[in-house]
Amino acid sequence: MSIVELRRYILHPGARETLVELFEREFVTGQQAVGITVGGRFRDLDDPDRFVWLRAFPDMTHRRRALEAFYTGPVWREHREAANATMIDSDDVLLLRGPGFRPEPGTREVVAAICEPTDAATFDAYAARHLGPRHALHRTEHAENDYPRLPVRTGIDVRLWFGPAEAPPWPVRRLRLEPVTG
Repeated sequence: MSIVELRRYILHPGARETLVELFEREFVTGQQAVGITVGGRFRDLDDPDRFVWLRAFPDMTHRRRALEAFYTGPVWREHREAANATMIDSDDVLLLRGPGFRPEPGTREVVAAICEPTDAATFDAYAARHLGPRHALHRTEHAENDYPRLPVRTGIDVRLWFGPAEAPPWPVRRLRLEPVTG
């Protein structure tokens, strides 16, 4: 299991394709070069001004070091103004523990489910019955954000998985996502 960030950006109207192109051209390999595993990247099918993506780290120490290296390095310095110009908000970030996720090549749509179970034991029973390895189940990582320059949402306990499953007994937010192919 890795430390995984689920990052959901709100973009200026019409700016998503500009960010997707820049992200795929510069930021995937730029992050990989400092040891970040870049996972799935997605267009939100229900909101044309949202970009959703995942990145993973072996542990919190590696996360801090890799983020420091990327955000002080040449790729970010050269392209940050262009990237930031596309964004209204980039602070909707969940810090999770899980296997990460990248859709199979050729996948046209992925459904991500996010819920805040009221009881961990009841959720674990639900997951044992309805979620398998292909769902890539993630849980909130409650470690302190040791790279505060990039905020993460705190004070919540979520479960995130990918793909269809029987509805759990808690409200679920579903994201319909189109994979970006890079």
